[in-house]
Amino acid sequence: MEIRQHQKISVIGAARSGVAVAQLLQRQGAEVFVSDSAPAEKLEKECSYLTAASIPFETGSHSERVYECSLLVISPGVPSDAPVVKEALRRKIPIVSELEVASWFCKAPIIAITGSNGKTTTTTLIGKILTDAQKKNIVAGNIGTAFSSVVQSVDEDTIVVLEVSSFQLDFIQTFKPHISVLLNITQDHMDRYEHSMEKYAASKARIFENQCGDDVLIYNQDDEWTMRVVGTAQCRAIPFSTEKSLENGAILEDGIMKTVVDGVKKEIVPISEIGIKGMHNVYNAMASTLACQFVGVDFETIRSTLVSFKGVEHRLEFVREVNGVKYYNDSKATNVDSVWYALQAFNEPIVLLLGGRDKGNDYSRLIPLVRQNVKAIVAIGESAEKVEKAFLGTTVIKRAESMEEAISVAKFLALPGDIVLLSPACASFDWFQNYEHRGNVFKELVQKL
Repeated sequence: MEIRQHQKISVIGAARSGVAVAQLLQRQGAEVFVSDSAPAEKLEKECSYLTAASIPFETGSHSERVYECSLLVISPGVPSDAPVVKEALRRKIPIVSELEVASWFCKAPIIAITGSNGKTTTTTLIGKILTDAQKKNIVAGNIGTAFSSVVQSVDEDTIVVLEVSSFQLDFIQTFKPHISVLLNITQDHMDRYEHSMEKYAASKARIFENQCGDDVLIYNQDDEWTMRVVGTAQCRAIPFSTEKSLENGAILEDGIMKTVVDGVKKEIVPISEIGIKGMHNVYNAMASTLACQFVGVDFETIRSTLVSFKGVEHRLEFVREVNGVKYYNDSKATNVDSVWYALQAFNEPIVLLLGGRDKGNDYSRLIPLVRQNVKAIVAIGESAEKVEKAFLGTTVIKRAESMEEAISVAKFLALPGDIVLLSPACASFDWFQNYEHRGNVFKELVQKL
């Protein structure tokens, strides 16, 4: 889409993505206004960037000026049911996401990754494989670097690897990756999608809605909700599975990950040698392998990176061992399914730190694993009472009023040979700025033990 000179555009949300897209639109000649409902003291850094760029903004609420525009751009942190969004829709003002806007200016092919779990690991892994293969690439999106902040620095010879959330996909129009990856669709963000898995799955499926012809969709054959939506794809669809034998895609045979593409079968790596542990990471490795195959990376480089890659920060990250107890930071586990995978990654007894800002979680799926392997739960954050009720009678449950108290309680409960695992299943915004802040505080406190 072309931006007209002096076109009035409002940006809702002044966090990382909002500031980046405002600056991008200003460079295209638009008259940009940024509005954020958070108070100014929470946005000091962001406000300083906007002031330096001479971009007008407001904080604390959304005024009438927001609607004096021909286009509204929303940051991924803004709920699609927020009053400001509903009012803009009522006034028939076109709304797009920051992801959509950035894609208008992208000359490079895009690999876009979404899913309820594994997005960051897969996005990072694909970027690492491409770097090891000496292919120019930029990793951005929901992973922490706003697409808008880097899009003008890429050329046709660069591959853009994007982590994409459902919130970013909610307001796309023409966004069209060359390769899309749909890892899984499991219950998450139910508070944002009216407790409807159908609405949430439809949002995830938008990643491939504009793909066609030679574009590629890589998807999880073993995931129920993914299989419900991929039938609408109008591009080449390539599955991966640890459970089924496929004529095309990535498979697991005799403990070895293999790919079959255009009738050619290749052994990639024994899964025991993959650097990131757990069956969920076998899926991530399969998706990454297929994506990199389709952009011409050789098998030896793929195999080498899969073996050497040790994962991402805040995702089952080993912190340290104290008195025979190992502490792991899994702060990025912001939904129940992430915790389900995390609990299966260990055979040792676990003291689990669980809770935060609840997103409509149903904890019942965790109960069999908790009975089997969790010796105690330390309930934290706003959802502590809900956590206590959900697991009553399954294991020992203690409540903590701070992260410091939670670690102290966990240290008391854990014996040599046990695991203390922060895997909260919730958002962090009750006690912390984001999951990174939560994970860093956890690590700092563990280092002081």
